[in-house]
Amino acid sequence: MFIVTRFSRQIRQSHSAAVTLSTRRLSSSAPPSPSSRLLDHYSFKSPVSPFQNPNPNPEPSTKKKQKPPYRPPSSLDRTGKKPLRSDLPFDFRYSYTESSPAVRPIGLREPKYSPFGPGLLDREWTGVCAPAVDPKVRSVDGKEDPKLEEKRRRMREKTLGEPLTAAERKILVEKCQRHRTKRQINLGRDGLTHNMLNDIHNHWKHAEAVRIKCMGVPTVDMKNVCTQLEDKTSGKVIHRQGGLLVLYRGRNYHPKKRPVIPLMLWRPHEPIYPRLIKTVIDGLSIEETKEMRKRGLAVPALTKLAKNGYYGSLVPMVRDAFLTDELIRIDCQGLERRDYKKIGCKLRDFVPCILVTFEKEQIVVWRGKDYKPTEAGQFPIERESLDNWDSDMVYGGKQHKRSDDSCSQLAFYSGDEE
Repeated sequence: MFIVTRFSRQIRQSHSAAVTLSTRRLSSSAPPSPSSRLLDHYSFKSPVSPFQNPNPNPEPSTKKKQKPPYRPPSSLDRTGKKPLRSDLPFDFRYSYTESSPAVRPIGLREPKYSPFGPGLLDREWTGVCAPAVDPKVRSVDGKEDPKLEEKRRRMREKTLGEPLTAAERKILVEKCQRHRTKRQINLGRDGLTHNMLNDIHNHWKHAEAVRIKCMGVPTVDMKNVCTQLEDKTSGKVIHRQGGLLVLYRGRNYHPKKRPVIPLMLWRPHEPIYPRLIKTVIDGLSIEETKEMRKRGLAVPALTKLAKNGYYGSLVPMVRDAFLTDELIRIDCQGLERRDYKKIGCKLRDFVPCILVTFEKEQIVVWRGKDYKPTEAGQFPIERESLDNWDSDMVYGGKQHKRSDDSCSQLAFYSGDEE
């Protein structure tokens, strides 16, 4: 029994030794784990725990300086640049046909901020215009240097060159007809504005003549519109039919040598002018003035004005009506208040007459006590076309300028002023 027990113990010890030896051999010859293979062949790294700081000792990083955000260039940014200089020989105004240098305003509505922008123009804004003579002028008076008119005349003669023949003029007018071209400049209630000069020169780059359509208030005095167009652009009106004009640029005009025209960036506020309608009409009492205004609103209307229409025949119509009637009423329903105030101002100067009231969108005018009919030929009816004008009036030679250059009080009137 003892011998069997000892033998079994030896067998168990030898078996355990064999197992231990085999385990050592297996452990020494076992292949590497999958994680070690990934680490050797693919540089695999286990993800960092979200609760563990990936950089316990961060090194100072050297970041590149970020570029400032892009800012588009601005026309108002004049740092390091000189103010723009223009050699045009006339005072810069917002409107050349609806304002007059002869009429002085009684005040300004705002400080004298230049509509051309701060530091953009070497001329100082007086509240009414930018004078061409003295940039340091402090007055709102619109007196013009007589030398400027002579300079404009010489510039215009140099640009126009030889007069057009009848055939050349007919060809240019035909090219500007509606069925031939769509190029057109619209002249509205503000008349010939300063920025419109730049539009005219832009059209002259592509054609020798440009068609201009006049509508609204400026058509009351078309002669003044033609004069101002020729004076400010150095061109020539070669055709007129109602409110349609054809403006010729001249033989010696070069688009690359066009004058420098600084643009107005915003519309300036209109100055304050005296009231158009007085509380008591001169020569009448308060009761007579009230009675005349009541009677004027009751008389039949002479005509009804269409919005943005052609009013070239309005002045002769009122003159003829004064031969039989003392009070004239013009229906202006649908027109803006400032529009029929401008029309009333022009009637007061061109007929002439006395303004009675603007109530209920009506213009009521009175011929006055000492009214005398105009003599025949004193106010000739303007021809609708330049085709029948004399040769010296068509081109070169004489200039059809108004006898009195007063377009009277600028036609900017606010609602509280009459």
